[in-house]
Amino acid sequence: MMQRALAWRYAKPCVFVLGLLPLAYLWFALLHDGLGANPAEALLRGTGLWTLRMLCVLLLVTPLREAMGWVGLARFRRMLGLFVFFYAILHFLAYAWLDQSGQWQDILHDIPKRPFILVGLLALLLLLPLALTSFNAAIRWLGAARWRSLHRAVYLIALLAILHFFWMRAGKRNFDEVALYAAIIGVLLAWRLRRRFMRTAARPGTSP
Repeated sequence: MMQRALAWRYAKPCVFVLGLLPLAYLWFALLHDGLGANPAEALLRGTGLWTLRMLCVLLLVTPLREAMGWVGLARFRRMLGLFVFFYAILHFLAYAWLDQSGQWQDILHDIPKRPFILVGLLALLLLLPLALTSFNAAIRWLGAARWRSLHRAVYLIALLAILHFFWMRAGKRNFDEVALYAAIIGVLLAWRLRRRFMRTAARPGTSP
């Protein structure tokens, strides 16, 4: 049943709509005064959290596909990756326009003074080439092996995202959500390391 659902011709449009629901919710809440006393901070926090959530969903695709045999999940991976980039851009714009009023000189002075902004910006810059090469022509141009190597940067991006979140919450000493997302990403990355180790050990002429 799941395989049929994943292969359904309207599955991708449905996933696309689901990916836009967080933005629709934030926009609706903004228009109806549902973001609390500080809407700018709520938008900044909301877009950041949804970037992290989309990243977790993206990293979950391969483990689910291999564990459950849902091979059709692979066709959604690039779309989910683009949603990570999309919400990361919204998060940066919320910081640049709502927190810093679009004053780029102030932003450039602010980045080196606050490490969590520097780390977040680095994660965003690493996401950029992944988003620009998320189409079939890029795979043909780069070659499949080089394309896969480039897109492994998502693991570093995940670690930078957690570090960004940790430093951002350090001032308020509120680490509950940080611990939750760090645990999720830690498990997903550990699964990949284990799979890589097992594949290396299974090659002829190698030992565990």
